[in-house]
Amino acid sequence: MRIIMTSAALAMCLGTVATAETFRWASTTDPQTMDPHAVSSAPVLGFLNNVYEGLVRRGRDMAIEPSLATSWEPIGDGEGWRFHLREGVTFHDGSAFDADDVLFSYERASSEESDVSSWFSPVSEVVVVDQYTVDILTSAPNPIFPDSIANWMMMDSGWAGDNGADRPARDAENHATRNANGTGAFMLAEREPGLRTVLEPFEGWWGEVEHNLTRAEFTPIENSATAVAALLSGDVDMINPVPIQDAARLASADGVDVIQGIEARVIMLGFGHEHETLQYTEDAGQPNPFQDVRVRQAVAHALNVPAILQTIMRGNAEEASQLVSPAMRGFSAANDMRPAYDPDAARALLAEAGYADGFSFGLRCPNDRYLNDEAVCQAVVSMLAQVGITAELDAMPVRNYWPELREDNFDMYLLGWSPGTFDAEHPIRFLVHTPGERLGTWNFGGYSNARIDEMLPMIQSEIDDDARQAMLDEAAQIIIDDQVYVPMYVQPLVWGTADSVSLTQRPDNFLILRWVTMN
Repeated sequence: MRIIMTSAALAMCLGTVATAETFRWASTTDPQTMDPHAVSSAPVLGFLNNVYEGLVRRGRDMAIEPSLATSWEPIGDGEGWRFHLREGVTFHDGSAFDADDVLFSYERASSEESDVSSWFSPVSEVVVVDQYTVDILTSAPNPIFPDSIANWMMMDSGWAGDNGADRPARDAENHATRNANGTGAFMLAEREPGLRTVLEPFEGWWGEVEHNLTRAEFTPIENSATAVAALLSGDVDMINPVPIQDAARLASADGVDVIQGIEARVIMLGFGHEHETLQYTEDAGQPNPFQDVRVRQAVAHALNVPAILQTIMRGNAEEASQLVSPAMRGFSAANDMRPAYDPDAARALLAEAGYADGFSFGLRCPNDRYLNDEAVCQAVVSMLAQVGITAELDAMPVRNYWPELREDNFDMYLLGWSPGTFDAEHPIRFLVHTPGERLGTWNFGGYSNARIDEMLPMIQSEIDDDARQAMLDEAAQIIIDDQVYVPMYVQPLVWGTADSVSLTQRPDNFLILRWVTMN
């Protein structure tokens, strides 16, 4: 019936309603695991924020607020942070939560097997002071540390140990892959990967109940037309995302609302920086052109991003010049200009680099992860062809996509990144720092720059805002000069709901069930 526009979070929670309700929602991507430390992706972390909890959490306005810790304060002169834990909290199986679970969750989440170990790169030690007090010590002052752990979720050490899940299983399975035991407002009732996941309210939850749900059923629906039909027929109460091309039609339908906003996610292209040779097409085995910055710059100039936004995103996205959007803390205003669409400049750069006749390569892309992801990649292929570069597109479901990237099976790839801290430091740590055990863990292309690596701990520890911004400006300039990635646009948020549903849309694209009511 109407389109509800929002530039950040959209709060529509109307308070607790007495009627018991089942809420059914669908998205294109099924969370690939129920383990909160195994996969650092929004579909997993967003879903599990309903089941597991951290020491801190983000509110409707994305501000950090207490969760399993009631308060925290810095220790000494930047030595770390002391967290005071909430007493009387139990896990879903009735086990008590205390400091030992925090220590266990740190050891587990920071382990080599974890996909979230980068969150703990500044941490030198975690010390249990007493049953409800924990000190998290850092190697240098780290003023943003509490913000950086909003998605670090606490696990029960006893449950994990009893079930052989002491460590995450990122590329395999263990008990925590299909089962869960958190402290959150909802508990896992059924899990059928790829088909259905059911949550039910946890009656022993410590928090104030604001929802009126008795059951929440999630179904992955990869086909967008099928998802739209399910919403219109009443088979589901919410879909995310709404296909851009269907937003106006849905908004005019009886009984349906379309909720629009801007996500914190930048969509970009990445390169195999450390690949000595190309891996795909008839040029496989030839020296890798993307190791030459001029070729990477040529790709940037060849892309008509405004046309992508107008034709594929229907004017619902914003151009991106950096790895974070202007809404993020630390965005470099001094570097707020993306390469102009200039095919002639692209051809000149290719000729200068020795590729006047072009070359061919393989482009990897998901087809069910980001809004119109495969269509965007098809447009990229067409635009690169105009300057003599032939891209062979291989689009696949995201459950297959991440393993392919981790195995270095790409020449160029599509990536979307939403900074969990809402700070420009975040993508530097994950996407740009030289890959290692805890840093650069999503730097699939293997880019490495000594100055970036040197600055990261200084950025993390600097308290003076001006000095910190100066370092972030320098880092942004290096990333742009080296064309480490090609940022294209900030992804829009487009959700569709039955008009009987009240909820909150946040720019991290997490659906928080404790804020959902059905009227």
